[in-house]
Amino acid sequence: MPIYEFLCADCLSFELILPMGTAPDVVACPTCRGDARRRITAPHISRTASSAFALIDAANRSAHEPAVVDSKKPGVRTGQTPRYTSNPLHQKLPRP
Repeated sequence: MPIYEFLCADCLSFELILPMGTAPDVVACPTCRGDARRRITAPHISRTASSAFALIDAANRSAHEPAVVDSKKPGVRTGQTPRYTSNPLHQKLPRP
């Protein structure tokens, strides 16, 4: 549910969590019971600690500050390939 921010003329601003589209323009202030008008504020989208936002931020950052590559030829494997199976019949299969 969205968080709506209201501003009282006598008190400070406060927030209410209400279903989307049901927030009235004026509510009673919880402190002084006066009229508080709804404020239009920016959504708090980037305040979530989601791994998706971390991935998006990392992708945007790498566009301007690419990471340094340590290998000589990217994509070239060195050393032996690990054995994934112990079945001797699988060794006779063609390799890609």
